[in-house]
Amino acid sequence: MPRVEIYSKTTCPYCVRAEHLLQQKGVAPEIYNIDAGGPKRDEMIERSGRMTVPQIFIDGRHVGGCDDLYALERAGKLDTLLAA
Repeated sequence: MPRVEIYSKTTCPYCVRAEHLLQQKGVAPEIYNIDAGGPKRDEMIERSGRMTVPQIFIDGRHVGGCDDLYALERAGKLDTLLAA
């Protein structure tokens, strides 16, 4: 199972949706809560080039946010990434 990381905020509905989809796939992602900003938020921006949450990484590869994750699912590509 690949390493899945999500930069997330507690009150973000898109974060909850992304986490839920991954949990349905049997994946327990590492969740980095950036509610208070700080170094993890800076790290997220540096890694993804984006300032919004969630930002999702699978084995170090940036796959984007919630909409991007669901697009991978609809295209039948998410299972392949998670099986690597």
